[in-house]
Amino acid sequence: MAKDELIQAARDAREKSLAIYSGFRVGAALETADGKIYQGCNIESSSYSLTICAERVALFKALSEGERKFTRLVLTADSPQLCPPCGACRQVLWDFAPNLTIIMVNDNDEAKTFPLRDLLPKAFDMHFLK
Repeated sequence: MAKDELIQAARDAREKSLAIYSGFRVGAALETADGKIYQGCNIESSSYSLTICAERVALFKALSEGERKFTRLVLTADSPQLCPPCGACRQVLWDFAPNLTIIMVNDNDEAKTFPLRDLLPKAFDMHFLK
């Protein structure tokens, strides 16, 4: 899939956000190795610790459908700044897609691309649990 289409999928997902407390809407589009796209949006709870981020929604949807190989994730938020994944999302993404490329995009069409490993140096993972 073209990068522009993946970005639009993330923006479309953001429109479905349930950011009813913060008003900070986030959308994600996760691309599988065979080009399938899974979208996610942030969903907030009145018990903030139960809120889930757009990246994890997209990833969990894909994993629950049997997907295991991922290439890129686009992340866009209601912000003029580029919005990176939070620490919890970085950890979960690392656990299931350590070779993922993260593309952060703002509403001014500015984008930056990072390998996930650059966003989570010295990551903790299953290798420590053996």
